[in-house]
Amino acid sequence: MAMSLFRTKTVEQSIAETDEPEHRLKRDLSARDLMVFGIGVIIGTGIFVLTGQEAHNHAGPAIVISFLIAGAVCALAALCYAEFAATVPVAGSAYTFSYATLGEFIAWIIGWDLLLELALGAAVVARGWSGYLQELLELPTQVAGDEAVVDVAAIGIVILLSFLVIAGTKLSSSVTSVFVLIKVAVVLFVVVAGLFFIKAANYKPFIPPAQEQELAKGADQPLIQAVFGMAPTAFGVMGIVAAASVVFFSYIGFDVVATTAEETKNPQRDVPRGILGSLLICTVLYMAVSFVITGMLPYTDDRMNTGAPLAEAFSANGIEWAANLISLGAVAGMTTTILVLLLGQSRILFAMCRDGLLPRGLAKVHPTFGTPHRITIITTAFVAILAGFVPLAELSHLVSIGTLFAFVLVSAGVLILRRTRPDLERAFKVPFAPLVAGGSILTCIWLMLNLSLLTWERFAIWMAIGIVIYFAYGRRHSRLAQSSSTR
Repeated sequence: MAMSLFRTKTVEQSIAETDEPEHRLKRDLSARDLMVFGIGVIIGTGIFVLTGQEAHNHAGPAIVISFLIAGAVCALAALCYAEFAATVPVAGSAYTFSYATLGEFIAWIIGWDLLLELALGAAVVARGWSGYLQELLELPTQVAGDEAVVDVAAIGIVILLSFLVIAGTKLSSSVTSVFVLIKVAVVLFVVVAGLFFIKAANYKPFIPPAQEQELAKGADQPLIQAVFGMAPTAFGVMGIVAAASVVFFSYIGFDVVATTAEETKNPQRDVPRGILGSLLICTVLYMAVSFVITGMLPYTDDRMNTGAPLAEAFSANGIEWAANLISLGAVAGMTTTILVLLLGQSRILFAMCRDGLLPRGLAKVHPTFGTPHRITIITTAFVAILAGFVPLAELSHLVSIGTLFAFVLVSAGVLILRRTRPDLERAFKVPFAPLVAGGSILTCIWLMLNLSLLTWERFAIWMAIGIVIYFAYGRRHSRLAQSSSTR
């Protein structure tokens, strides 16, 4: 039994299965398409909300450094993703990579984890999208926004975008390109226009002196406090790190680019470019926006600690009309984020079904569009229910812990595959692999330790459900299990 849990699927077998007629995805994507997807999913809730909140609560003007730290942590993991995606250009991202290195059981765990990350992430962003749309168009609060009992707008956007996912990744990329242009234009407007309203005094002190915070109690306390007794601090160096743990949410999604490797014309070249290029562009934009906003409005101002700090900063400087423009950018930004998260989730589930860990019949692709339409319909229904009926603000940290857990396993997998399959052709190789992958593992674990006990408990419950499903179905029905039983 122990051997069956850690049986691995060879890289060659994974690649060969992509040519099966009933499971063959269309290869339409270029490096530009992947970069559009990356920017489309990364620039969303974080840049429009977290910049002001974390500057006010934890980092002050040094929030710029927090975004740099979070971006650097993602860059370490991104390098590992790039090597894996170029070596194993198969749908499934971290799930597929883990299957080739760490074994079937770990692959199932990471696949189940990614389903949580992407579904919950899409639902959370859909709720945020609904709130901005309600404010922008002054819609009735009964159908959109935080006060809606049934968020009809959130359900509607999820269903609408699912049709694009079914219609094909190339069409999804074209639509995403339009929305990416809109939101990048709005972000650049914030940076350029905001420069004229910066007050040097708002940057003093750039790193505010550290302040001890009241200890959190019960399940709300960070794991690092519960285990090591480390009291949380606001501002100072530790405040910058604490803010980095939160703004890390802003970068979530770049790994979705790796899920499209199987649909890329030249994955060995284009996937690394798409992952690293989109991450670099977004990090620069995040740092520029946070620098400008903290210069426009003092970090101590309570208007920074709202759901729309960018709009508040312009209003405080007498530019009221900019609030609607920023809301438009937020709507565009969140639209592409939802779209790419739905796309990524369907590809993860597609890979798991094709491997037999879930019913294989679900993995059949549409005869015209070449997309896994059955799986897309199922994932859309799940996300729509979450977005429409469940208040998800308190669950958003589950998205972060799921992503960080995936980063840890992918980084470890790079080192393992280097040792077990040194013969594989690697179009892209992580430079200084032991240092980069090791650094990724350590920094991700550190950020995970800063998440609350409640987040860890909910994550453990989701993982336990997944383990039950694996032993009840996946272990016996996987393609590896079936092939070994026929020998």
